[in-house]
Amino acid sequence: MSKEIKPIKRSKQLTPLSHDHHEGLLFAWKIRQGVKNGTDINVIGKYAHWFWENHLEEHFREEEQILAPHLPADNELVKQMFDEHREIRSIFDGEDIINENLLLALAQTVDDHIRFEERQLFPFAEKTIPEKELNLIHEQLSKQAASRKKWEPEFWVRTK
Repeated sequence: MSKEIKPIKRSKQLTPLSHDHHEGLLFAWKIRQGVKNGTDINVIGKYAHWFWENHLEEHFREEEQILAPHLPADNELVKQMFDEHREIRSIFDGEDIINENLLLALAQTVDDHIRFEERQLFPFAEKTIPEKELNLIHEQLSKQAASRKKWEPEFWVRTK
């Protein structure tokens, strides 16, 4: 008997971060699809850096500067968030990502990180942070909402 996976119900206050997470899961999927489709690794690597600069870097800043101050700094889940952010940042701080194994590892790391935050960190935050503070977080996140640029070409779409 298969176990049905139900979608996670997120508080409205943290939905802007969850929407970003959806984009992050798509990012990981696109990398995998590009590799699977035989896309030039240089193109996928450029896409990865573009996504970092246009989406992920700002998302990390929001979690660290808007969400984290409302959580206990010594909590293991909060520490894990910061550790994983550092790990992902270090990949982008290096040279160009033009290695298939590194791209696939990046996709898996981002995927795992998002699932950790959605399944563990955010439920903890929703239980820990008072409603009034959650509303303040939502207000700050809403102000930060930037127009999201799109990447071309869509290498993850199979053309053959």
